[in-house]
Amino acid sequence: MSTDNDSSTSSCKAPDSDGEVAEEIAVISFERKLGTAEEIVEGIGDRYDTIDVLEYHGDVFEEHWGEYDCFVGLMASGIAMRKTAHLLDDKWDDPAICVVDEELTWAIPITGGHHGANQVADDLASMGAVPAMTTASEAADEQGIEKQAKALDAHVVNGDSTVATNLAVLDDELGPVERLDGPKAVLVGDDVTVLKRNKDDGKGVVLGTGSVSGATKDQFLAAWKQALAETDYDLEDVEFVATGTRKDDEEGMLAAAEELDLGVVAFEKETLEEFEGPTPSRSKELIGWPGIAEASAIAAGRDHELEAEKTRYDDAVTVAVGR
Repeated sequence: MSTDNDSSTSSCKAPDSDGEVAEEIAVISFERKLGTAEEIVEGIGDRYDTIDVLEYHGDVFEEHWGEYDCFVGLMASGIAMRKTAHLLDDKWDDPAICVVDEELTWAIPITGGHHGANQVADDLASMGAVPAMTTASEAADEQGIEKQAKALDAHVVNGDSTVATNLAVLDDELGPVERLDGPKAVLVGDDVTVLKRNKDDGKGVVLGTGSVSGATKDQFLAAWKQALAETDYDLEDVEFVATGTRKDDEEGMLAAAEELDLGVVAFEKETLEEFEGPTPSRSKELIGWPGIAEASAIAAGRDHELEAEKTRYDDAVTVAVGR
């Protein structure tokens, strides 16, 4: 059983060469659980280009190894581990594996957490499963380098470097992603991760965004459209949404970004202080943070400049446009 979709509702489905994003997945199920497998297809199938259901037999993983970005094993984790251990070679090339129980209680990434399994587990959460993330950055609630690449619609060029850079993320020592425009030659060490944009015409803008707690998805969408209306850009020109780490878990913002297929990049307070915007903000005197909308727009923009100063929508969402 399979389904092919022309579009995706997930927020992070742009293809990239490191295999981080799962676009083609297979649900492997025992015969008695095929009904649950079909429920999974119905529940999250529209988020992927292809989702197939394969009936389990002893060699099913081996027969289809390399055909899919991620296998969803509707089975005990031990079965999936034993049947795939001898196939694993390189985390950048191997398909991801996520297992889920028949009651859809737990979704457990086993391999390839940053390369599709965490994404699938998150999608299964929409069906009630609890995603059991064990990758270090997710466990620490930090935005690892692979997740930053995904939000920037980019891919990691030199995969081995991510061990060092993700450790720096966990130690709060990485700082923001540096943007370089060419033509230019760059010499880097083994502990420098190089990201390359999947599509890069050099004309995009970013939406620096702050909000009151609990702002709704519709308020974010309306605020972004209102801010862009003051410029020569529209939603098609937006590269991603930028904000501060104190606001990176706003459900309304994340839902709005997902609807528009945009990533979200969050900056630490120290970074925003380096790129403080021109408009005074009460947040600085109240909580010590610079205005998030302008500072994040400037920090995230290619030229570190404002295209439009901050505007406030519905006394809930503040947006500045950076370039």
